[in-house]
Amino acid sequence: MEEYILSCCSTADMPKEFFEERKISYICFHYFMDGVEYPDDLGQSMPFQQFYKKMQDGADTKTSQINVGEFVEYFRPFLEDGKDILHVTLSSGISGVLNSARTAKEMLEEEYPDRKIYIIDSLAASSGYGLLMDKLADLRDEGKSIDEVASWAEEHKLEVHHWFFTTDLTFFIKGGRISKISGWFGTALDICPLLNVSNEGKLIPRFKIRGKKKVSKEIVKKMEQFAVNGLEYADKCFMSQSACYEDARKVADMIEERFPNLKGNVMINDIGTTIGSHTGPGTVALFFWGTKREN
Repeated sequence: MEEYILSCCSTADMPKEFFEERKISYICFHYFMDGVEYPDDLGQSMPFQQFYKKMQDGADTKTSQINVGEFVEYFRPFLEDGKDILHVTLSSGISGVLNSARTAKEMLEEEYPDRKIYIIDSLAASSGYGLLMDKLADLRDEGKSIDEVASWAEEHKLEVHHWFFTTDLTFFIKGGRISKISGWFGTALDICPLLNVSNEGKLIPRFKIRGKKKVSKEIVKKMEQFAVNGLEYADKCFMSQSACYEDARKVADMIEERFPNLKGNVMINDIGTTIGSHTGPGTVALFFWGTKREN
């Protein structure tokens, strides 16, 4: 079997054990909390519970993407080892990290002209990005070449659906995704926005739904509407959540009941510190394979 490195960014929001078991390499984003820099290292430096508690207590957070030099240092040992690299980045609709990775690729191709380096824009985020990486690892393990896996990723990446809702508008207001006035009324009326990731990889508010119970049912309906084969969906389903596991578990229970042919149980992960810095606590996200995203 052809040996090559399958790689992504830590913003795929999967557990460390997942990357180890699937033999997927990853490079970490960074975030700042009250001016102190930390790596977005899957909750190793700061447990997620502590991170979200600090946000709830008013800590200031901001994020920092991976720069060109970091990518060069990360990629070079693989190339020196004689390995080709297929690296998939966080969506270009959310971050500019794709440009840093591409610049590093161009620099290293001059040094290692005999090696292949693929950089692919996932147009995905959080555990939806993780769902894509899981599939690419399956293809690699089936014996597909790096060229075949890269081609498959480009052809099918828009089939990963992302649906999110939040029960706490605080950080959506702070980040400018929701205006202060809309946020005030939304909070007063118990509005839970339902958002998804567009075909351009951008996070878009789609619906304003009143109450956690209603939005939980609606997010399941979106899976019924868009999943491959509808209620006969027979692939994996991932979720991620930020300090609201019980809310995510209720949605997962509904999905497992509605979709009896799921490939395993719903996997619930933590929203990592990069994406969580923008969503804050109280966000539930659902990911599955569906029809090609068109808007």
